[in-house]
Parts: sequence; structure tokens; C-alpha cells
Amino acid sequence: MPKLLDNRVPSYRLHRQSGQGVVTLNGRDILLGKYNTDASQAEYNLQVSRWMANGRQTAEVPKDLTIGELMLKYRSHVESYYRKPDGSLTSEVDNIRQALRPLRYFYGTMPAAEFGPLKLKVLRDAMMKPNPPWLKQSGSGWTRRNVNKAIGRIKMLFGWATEGELIPSSVYHGLLSVKGLKYGRSEARESDPVLPVDDAIVEATLPHLSSVVAAMVRLQRLTGARPGEVAQIRTADIDTTSDVWIYKPAEHKTAHHGRQRTIAIGPRAQAVLQPFL
Repeated sequence: MPKLLDNRVPSYRLHRQSGQGVVTLNGRDILLGKYNTDASQAEYNLQVSRWMANGRQTAEVPKDLTIGELMLKYRSHVESYYRKPDGSLTSEVDNIRQALRPLRYFYGTMPAAEFGPLKLKVLRDAMMKPNPPWLKQSGSGWTRRNVNKAIGRIKMLFGWATEGELIPSSVYHGLLSVKGLKYGRSEARESDPVLPVDDAIVEATLPHLSSVVAAMVRLQRLTGARPGEVAQIRTADIDTTSDVWIYKPAEHKTAHHGRQRTIAIGPRAQAVLQPFL
């Protein structure tokens, strides 16, 4: 009796070691991102659809894909993934662009499969030096914190490429061995501490602002809200049924983590806000 074809679709499962979703295609586990999230489910659908379109076989890893070409592919992903509910791009898109500039400058024409830890360390050292060649304007080197963030975003690029089977997985795992710069253990300069503006300076500035902007400054001082949260405030987002009003911004910094932001508006802040309701 002839053997029947197996038309089953590989299942979406939990990868217990990493907490990510996983699918096994042709005997190879492909990690999909945080388990049971919309992004992970979408990545599963993408991987399975590619696999089926390729005759139920995983695609061969391209051997001549350059880092510049890889960055172009990644740009499409970044601009579709990092979006606010209204469809506009988040600030992370520009952060990624800035982080990848030195990578493109030094290694844009190199095959992505040849990139490794030593080359990443070359980038890390270049980021610390003044007057970086990939920028038109002169300036001091990036701070230790900014260097570490940029290196992390470069690793994200190669992690994404690994998930899409665009590069050998050994490339990304090798980059993970490059550690972040430690305080006092590198030539990178430290960031200046961000201090609060003196109240006297704020009071001296308020008379020179428009009534709306001055009210926004006063409201921010009284509630501890972020500037963006004050700028987007709507009557529909404020619960005024109690003595202390509760403002729940529709958009905020940690919304993509599924968290809700709650801001208390006391009597003094209510007096500032009242004329605009």
C-alpha cells in the first residue's frame, strides 16, 4: 500500500527554555518571539507559509546577502513593527537607524554571514571615539550607555535575520558573546546626570509662554505626567467622578507591554485643566 502524504501543519508550541513560541520545520526549531503574543503568532504564520510555499522545505540560507541588503530588509520590518495605535512611527525607529549607521559605514558591503564578535567590537570601539566618520557633523564620542544600546540594537538586527533564516544561526549566537561596557572599565564617557529644572527657572519662564503651553507645564509639574501624556490629554480619558480625577492616557511609554498608565489629578491640577475641558 503506498505511503500517504503527511499534510499536517507543524504546531505552534511553547519553548520552555526561552519562554518563546516555537515551530519545528524539517527537524529544526525556529523561535518566534514571546509565547502567546500577536507578534509571535504572526511570525509563526509567516514561517509556516514560507515553508509550505517552498514545498514544505525550509529555504536555503543566502550566502551572498550583504549587511547593507540585510539592513534594507530589516528596515521594512522595523517600520511596520514599531508603530503607535494611530499608525505613526515610534521613536525606536530612529534609534535603530542611528545605531545601524556605523555598521553600514564599516561593513555594509560585507556578506552578513561573515560578521562576527571581533567586528562588532571594532564598531563598539569606533562609537566611543570623537568625530565619528559616519556622521557629517563633528562631536564627542557616544556615551557608554548609548554605545551599549547601539550594540544591543545591532544584535537585534542579526537576531531578526536568524529567525528569518537569512543568515546562519551561528552568526547571531557569536555576537551574543560580546558583553556591554561596564562602568569605569572602558574609554567611553559617562552620561551627565539628568537633574530637575530649578523651580525658580520654571516660574521665570512661564510668563513668556502661551497660555496653553504654560498650562501644560503647570499640569506636568503637579501630576508627574510625561510631556507626551499632557499633550494628548482628552476629556474622554479622565474620570472626574471622585475628588481626585484619574487620567488614563490612550497611549503611553509602556503600552506595548500591556500595562495601563494611571495619573492622579488633584484639586490644584484640576484648576489648571478645568478651562480646557
